[in-house]
This record gives sequence, C-alpha cells and structure tokens, in this order.
Amino acid sequence: MTIHPRDLLRQMFDAAVAAAQPSHAIPAHLPKAPNGRLVVIGAGKASAAMARVVEDNWPGPLSGLVVTRYGYGVPCQRIEIIEAAHPVPDAAGLAAARRIFDLATSLTADDVVLCLISGGASALLALPHADLTLEDKQAVNRALLASGATITEMNCVRRHLSAIKGGRLAAACHPAKVISLLISDVPGDNPTDIGSGPTVGDATSCADALAIIRRYGIDVPAKVLAVLESGRGESVKPDDPRLKGIETKIIAAPQLALEAAAEVAEKAGFKTYILGDSIEGEARDVGKAMAGIALQVAKRDQPFAAPCVLLSGGETTVTVRGKGRGGRNVEFLLSLGIALDGQAGVYALAADTDGVDGMEEVAGALFTPDSLARAWAKGIKPKDALADNDGHGFFEALGDQLITGPTLTNVNDFRAILIETV
Repeated sequence: MTIHPRDLLRQMFDAAVAAAQPSHAIPAHLPKAPNGRLVVIGAGKASAAMARVVEDNWPGPLSGLVVTRYGYGVPCQRIEIIEAAHPVPDAAGLAAARRIFDLATSLTADDVVLCLISGGASALLALPHADLTLEDKQAVNRALLASGATITEMNCVRRHLSAIKGGRLAAACHPAKVISLLISDVPGDNPTDIGSGPTVGDATSCADALAIIRRYGIDVPAKVLAVLESGRGESVKPDDPRLKGIETKIIAAPQLALEAAAEVAEKAGFKTYILGDSIEGEARDVGKAMAGIALQVAKRDQPFAAPCVLLSGGETTVTVRGKGRGGRNVEFLLSLGIALDGQAGVYALAADTDGVDGMEEVAGALFTPDSLARAWAKGIKPKDALADNDGHGFFEALGDQLITGPTLTNVNDFRAILIETV
C-alpha cells in the first residue's frame, strides 16, 4: 500500500464532501425564466453556497433571501444572505424567518419561487407558532437534542410548533409556482424531514408530536403542550390545494457521497462495501455493532475479506447523561474503538459532512489501532470518557480531531472503517 490509512480515510471524507457541493448539483435543476419574478428563498448550512451557484448560473434578474449558519455565509450580489445560530435558534434566525415568510406572501401567479433547503434549516427558520416565543423554541430544541430522539422524531415535533415549517412556507407562496431544491441530511431522504419540510405537505399530526415528547420524557414548556394537545399546531397536509403543482427535487444525498468515497478507496486497492446510508440508533450502540463486523472481517475474513473498507451514513443519536460535550460521530468512534480493543490493522473515521459534530466546531475524529494505548499513556480512561459523553475531549487530547471549518454542504454523517490484512 502506498498511502497511510489515516490519509486514505481523510481523502475518502473529502471526496464525500466534494460530491455533495451545490456547484455540482444545482445548475441542471434551474427552472425556465418565468413571466414574472424569480425569487430565491431558503435556509440551511448549504443555503448560501446554493444561492451563489444560482446567481452564477442565472442570466436574468432575480432577488431573494436565505439564512445560513454563522460562518457559512457566501458573498452574493442579488440574493441577501443572513447568518443565524444553529442548532439552537436565535433572534437573527427569527428575524430572517419572518422576512422570508413575508416575502412569500407578496408573490403572484406569474412568479416562480426557488426554495433552497439543506440540513440545519429546522433551527435556522425559527418562526414559532403564534402562541409560542423564541424562548419556547430554544427550550424545546435543547431538550430534543439531549433526548436521544431520532432526527425524524425531532423534526416531527418542530413542524408542529412552527409558523413556517411543515408546508406552511409553500402555502404562503401560493399562487406562485414553487420549486424546491433539497440537499438531504436525513436517513431515507424524506423531503418532509429535510429542514422539517417547509415546502412539502406533512402527513404527521400534533398527536404524533405529542407522543414523541411523552415517549422520551422531554421536558417542554406548558405552552408547547397546550399547542399540541389542542391541535392548534397542525401542519399543512399533502392534499392542501395551495400545494398543488409544487416541484420538489433532491439534488444531493448521503448515498451519492458514500459512492464518491468508495471510488477513492477502490482506486487505492480496497474492496469497498456500503453498509447503508440511513443507519440510526444510539451512537454508542451503532459503534459497538460496527466493531463486531470489523472484528469478524479482521479475524475470519467474514462477511468480507480484508483488506477492505466499510462505509455507512445516516444520523445516530446521543442521549447525553454525562458532563461531556456529546457529538454523535465522536461517540460512535469512541464506542467502536473500545469494542475493537486495540485490534491490529483497523482504522476508522467518523465525521459530519457539514463540519460540525453536535454543538462543536469539529467535524469528527480518526481512530487508529493504538488510540486506546495512547489514551492510557496520558492517564485517560476510554470507558470513563464514553460514560461521560466526552468523545470530543478524548480525541482532542489525542490530537485526532477532524477539523474542516464550514464545508458549505450537509449530507449527514460519514463513517468509514478501513481493515488491513494483518
């Protein structure tokens, strides 16, 4: 082999991120020039980069407004870019969401709305239900993030506490034509779950959202329970006539990113297997299960023969019980490493393609066969770090964090396990 496993893993991750860049995905999906205006609206970690690609490839007049995460802005000339907080919304996100909604209500039947949505839009489009405040939304978001609920469950709750998500933004655009371009960051690529579905009808109900809150024992303000119990937070349904004729296109998704990474590994001489692009569950449980597969490969050449690479995507969860900083990718990786127990020839990388794992400005980390030994030499007990949800602290101490800065895209988590022949 001519490349070190650490370097190959990083090249694979970089290829996955590159494959999901808006510059590759958007130009082929731009609409024909409308009789009226082309208005661009949107939200998400990739939305500013998406807006810039639209500007660069649209010869005629256009205007618009999108909101992205702090640090993820890209300069545009005709589309206004606003930055706001993620994953817990702030006043800037509230103001941006209100302006986007007001813009939507000013359109005519001759206008076309190009809506650019990527992961992160749920927090960035922070326009709460009329009976709720930004503080209520912040409290719910914090509780959801620590609950262990899946992204599908979290977004179901968010849709029913919003004045703009769950199809409400598209309904506000009526009678204009709406074309939504989505970069998927959710398992299964369901448009309803991408950014909590601001421009698609929602088949779930307030009762579903309430059941999720009770299932996980999530502590929410009394006003939130009242909105759900009364049904006042009901979302716009798929058969609503205001949504007729809306076009929704997924232009980048986790599977595409995994395939790009697989191509890099194959060129380096590794047979590569994609185990799934929508794997969910507690991060530590998924890590332990993946370690079991890797050990079977390393020791018995089953179900695959080494050398090989195992790829997976999706979005795991972390139920935060310790005092650590969480982070589903580092928690997965630490759990995986503990279960591998120093197995020779097994390396791994886990990172979020948006460059942010949990609430940290860190994409993820790398694990090597000697990671546990290096930790013990520093007086760090890996199992204690895992119990404390302190994966970030563990990998920071080893110098094995993966820090990318804003990647300007988001197709969810990327996990790669490289197994050498020992």
